[in-house]
Amino acid sequence: VTDTDFETQVEQAKGLTVVDFWATWCAPCRMIAPVLDQLAAQYDGKARVVKLDVDSNVRTASRFNVRSIPTMLFFKDGKLVDQVIGADKVKLEAKFKEHA
Repeated sequence: VTDTDFETQVEQAKGLTVVDFWATWCAPCRMIAPVLDQLAAQYDGKARVVKLDVDSNVRTASRFNVRSIPTMLFFKDGKLVDQVIGADKVKLEAKFKEHA
């Protein structure tokens, strides 16, 4: 997603949308990416995972006060309900289970 389509893709979406705030140069972001892919497949139909490059989309990252990456924000029916900061697989899995 981008600054331009964030509102329609995330804030107007029904159900659970997880936004992965990342950057190409971020090693922990690359480490957690396969875990997010696995969780997206596991929760297919219950949760949607989208990525937002913080270098290209500064406005949205600033709006949600994203200071460290990776940061995953959990939106339920367009409302921010939770977050996970860092490449913590166990915490990420728990949040998917809690919100999906």
